[in-house]
Amino acid sequence: MFWGYDNLLTISLMIIGVIVVLVAQAMINKNYKKYRYISNSKKMSGQEVARKILDSNGLTNVHVVETRGELTDHYDPSRKVVRLSTGVFNGESVAAMSVAAHECGHAIQDKVGYLPMRIRAFLVPFVNLVSYLGYFGLVVAIFAGMTGYIKLSIYVLLATILFQIVTLPVEFNASSRAKKELINLGIATKDEEKGVSNMLGAAAMTYVAGLISNLLQLLRLILILNDRDN
Repeated sequence: MFWGYDNLLTISLMIIGVIVVLVAQAMINKNYKKYRYISNSKKMSGQEVARKILDSNGLTNVHVVETRGELTDHYDPSRKVVRLSTGVFNGESVAAMSVAAHECGHAIQDKVGYLPMRIRAFLVPFVNLVSYLGYFGLVVAIFAGMTGYIKLSIYVLLATILFQIVTLPVEFNASSRAKKELINLGIATKDEEKGVSNMLGAAAMTYVAGLISNLLQLLRLILILNDRDN
């Protein structure tokens, strides 16, 4: 069993992982709450921003629709739809403008066949299957013992980490495209560039934090498994 130094190490890794995720989430919440109350100079709603970016890139076939929730915005490549949360869809803030542009960045990636995005789409069914198998962990623990459960958890984490590694360039590239579109189309002014960068940067950090957290969790499980083997 893990007591003393080893026990403290594994618990510390778990706590650090949780803290990293919480800090990243706090960053995006702070920036969103700050810039959602700062109107963009063009007084354009998120829906209008998205529509302008899409049309300017020949994506007239991509629809922009409203979806429930807060920060539930995403691009659906299978249906060619940019889904914006109510606050972003109707909002005329710097935050709404930034989020809408980011999702359009994904639509542009889809159009040009951005390789990391294609790889991520290819991995989705595999990762979903592996994650689904993780729910059978308790059954595995009954028949194969705790060691079997730990090994299964490691496999699930490895699949998740692989997906997250592929996701990072997709998200950073979408943010880069978003900022470029906002500037080139004259939607964002020079004074608003900092706010846009802060919003997009905070959003990207949540993906980085998720990856770091899972890497720490993987290390923790490997240490526990190694201790049991010894």
